[in-house]
Amino acid sequence: MITHSFTPEKYFNVFGTIKPALRISPGDRVITTTLDAHGYDQDMKKPGASGNPLTGPFFVEGSGPGDTLIVHIETASPNRDTGWTSSVIADHLVDHSFVRELPQKDYLDWKIDRKKSQASYVDPETGKTVITLPLSPMLGCIGVAPSEGQMISSRYSGEHGGNMDYRGFREGTTAFFPVFQEGALLYVGDGHAAQGDGEPVGTGIETSFDVQFSVDLVKGKRIQWPRGEDSEHIFTAGNAAPLEQAARFALTEMIRWLGTDYNMTIELASIILGQATEFDLANLFNPLFTAVCRLKKSVITNRGNPRE
Repeated sequence: MITHSFTPEKYFNVFGTIKPALRISPGDRVITTTLDAHGYDQDMKKPGASGNPLTGPFFVEGSGPGDTLIVHIETASPNRDTGWTSSVIADHLVDHSFVRELPQKDYLDWKIDRKKSQASYVDPETGKTVITLPLSPMLGCIGVAPSEGQMISSRYSGEHGGNMDYRGFREGTTAFFPVFQEGALLYVGDGHAAQGDGEPVGTGIETSFDVQFSVDLVKGKRIQWPRGEDSEHIFTAGNAAPLEQAARFALTEMIRWLGTDYNMTIELASIILGQATEFDLANLFNPLFTAVCRLKKSVITNRGNPRE
């Protein structure tokens, strides 16, 4: 295992087949940084363009189409004491008759206290703290180069991952991605110090991040959609519009996972998922929505097989 300390020199606003920023091998660890969604770093300098600039791509030696890339997110946390959010719920997320009542959108500055692990919005006119929230850091963007040489904006998501804005892609999570291109070409970015489910205002608390991850590879194992695992759950992410299509993709991928890795028949998977599945609305703001199907590991370990 080699640990790479990687300082980005260039950032990209697409997931695509681009010259690698760094070549790594399965088992290697990377320590790096990401910019906020407007392109600012920990020193409030702007080396990247607005619109979710990404760190990467990281070329994983030995990986190719039909493999599964495993990404262990070991650290993902803010590296500065400020962040920002949008101020108003997105107009497409409220009833049409209510849109005219929405105030004009603005951007709000937040104070991040990394020692106390909390973020606060202070009214700039009164100086009073409006709300203080615990930090819940996550990577809004994580994924690989998509299929067929596509160059997909970092505002979008898909089978490759991308801008899923899911709170589950955080420190301690292991993420799984289908590989479509030689080297996989992994990207990370769009760190949020905290975010509500669905990203209803179109941002989390946007800030720059310190990120540490390691990679593994499963040769010859093809998955269809991003997957994840943490201490309590396994989960699958579907990215599509309308929302029900994203949910279909996520649920179907979970059934496949339970079949291939846990030796469940479709009948048994259906019995378990029918009563124990949990769905998260990860993103409702972006052009393609993200729905996440979760299942507690304890449910899997405590099950029997009706055909045994």
